[in-house]
Amino acid sequence: MRRMRLLGLSLIATLGLTGCAQLGVEPWERDQLAREDMSLGHERLDLALDDHIYFSKEGASGGRAFAGGGCGCN
Repeated sequence: MRRMRLLGLSLIATLGLTGCAQLGVEPWERDQLAREDMSLGHERLDLALDDHIYFSKEGASGGRAFAGGGCGCN
């Protein structure tokens, strides 16, 4: 019984460790990520609305990189 439990735990540990073995983008997948519609700022209207929200939260322009407070009532 103890041997079966040890085998099961080692199997679970092996599967858990190999589950994250492939992290990153393969060279043949990079063409899909290089498309313009895959970029973070390809939608100009969405980008403008996001800038307005971040401006309202931060109380200053350029607050996109920080998650701050503010009332957001702008």
